[in-house]
Amino acid sequence: MGVVYHGNYAQFFEIGRTEWLRDMGVTYKKMETTGIMLPVISLQCNFIKSALYDDILIIDTLLKKKPTVKIEFDYEIKNQTNDLICTGNSVLAFINMETMKPTRCPAYLLELLEF
Repeated sequence: MGVVYHGNYAQFFEIGRTEWLRDMGVTYKKMETTGIMLPVISLQCNFIKSALYDDILIIDTLLKKKPTVKIEFDYEIKNQTNDLICTGNSVLAFINMETMKPTRCPAYLLELLEF
């Protein structure tokens, strides 16, 4: 069909989150070595225009509010001509890998966010 499959957008959002964290000096791997994982608990995507094969996509990722036991992101994906392709939102929970229970956002992440 020449358009990007709708299921790929969840991966695009993950790329946006991963790079947003990396830009602050934090990686998922580092979080996991400190005993924290971040599963997605909510995902929303609003399709506005189809992304086409070979489009260059720009993923803007915005932290919605100060994290607590959850962290929430908004997304905008645009193509190379700055057309808005889709918007989205995801909520992830900080989970203690030892107890498998929700836990507060790590202090080192809050410090980087300067809330």
